[in-house]
Amino acid sequence: MPAKPGASPRRRVLPLLAALALPAVLTASGVRATPVTLTPASVTVGSPPAEAPQQNPPEREPPDRDRPESEAPDREPSPTSNRKPLTRSLDRYLDDVSGELAVSVLDLPTGLSYSYNRGLRAAAASIVKVDIVIALLLKAQRQGRGLTAWERRTAAQAIKVSDNAAASALWAAIGGSSGLAAANKELGLRHTRPGPGGAWGSTTTSAADQVRLLKALSSTTSPLSAKHRRYVLGLMRNVVPHQAWGVSAAGRGEADVALKNGWLPRQRDGGRWTVNSIGRVRDRGHTFLIAVISRRNSSMGVGIKAIERVSRLFSQALARASARR
Repeated sequence: MPAKPGASPRRRVLPLLAALALPAVLTASGVRATPVTLTPASVTVGSPPAEAPQQNPPEREPPDRDRPESEAPDREPSPTSNRKPLTRSLDRYLDDVSGELAVSVLDLPTGLSYSYNRGLRAAAASIVKVDIVIALLLKAQRQGRGLTAWERRTAAQAIKVSDNAAASALWAAIGGSSGLAAANKELGLRHTRPGPGGAWGSTTTSAADQVRLLKALSSTTSPLSAKHRRYVLGLMRNVVPHQAWGVSAAGRGEADVALKNGWLPRQRDGGRWTVNSIGRVRDRGHTFLIAVISRRNSSMGVGIKAIERVSRLFSQALARASARR
């Protein structure tokens, strides 16, 4: 996401932060459980951080602390009288920005949510590994059995260290694209299309679908058993430290975070980066389900920076809106 010649990255970030902070005021002033939708197509950030280790999926591609959540019904965001002026305001800041980003955030206890750029579909990259493990668990449930020792080891490798060989082995075990599609139908995912053949990393998805996936790990109405929900969240709580970036920025240092990230330079995008992060963040009496997907980032670091800034802004906006209800 290169800046215009002569433009200061910091000066370009600050107006964006101000724009993204607007929904909290608008929501708190009259919209309670009705979610607000933000719709522009892209976002920019400042200078990228140091690159994280690049363990990319191919284009061919513990302690139980869980408890039932008090949750509002899953609702699609509805338009408000503030939507058009807010969109115009954001467009003024973003009209010269390359790259695309979408975010969906839900606070389970209050039912408050924000969605931004809901139409964006991006390659899932390694976040699909969570979906693959869930498909494996659903298959085991149908067969009336637990996971084998091999399945548990392989699932742990796929989630905790983002091992691609492990993901490919599990992809084969669930029946590939058709197996994932069947699981996603059971999970109620609407926009996720499995990659062809062995190309699990090329599965396409939306931010909203990734929040639905996270709800399947957090809700008592999930097709997954409570034991299996705890199992997957336990793996996501224990990703290796250098892969703990992303939506974790929505919480403070002591927050309870379960996440999975994905990153992939795509040839079809001229080598630009798809960078995604999904997770559950418990902090300050809130349980945020957050999914951020992005594509055509100029570098992996730029994508990470965008995800972390937007995750922080949107969780703070939801917390403020909840406090004013």
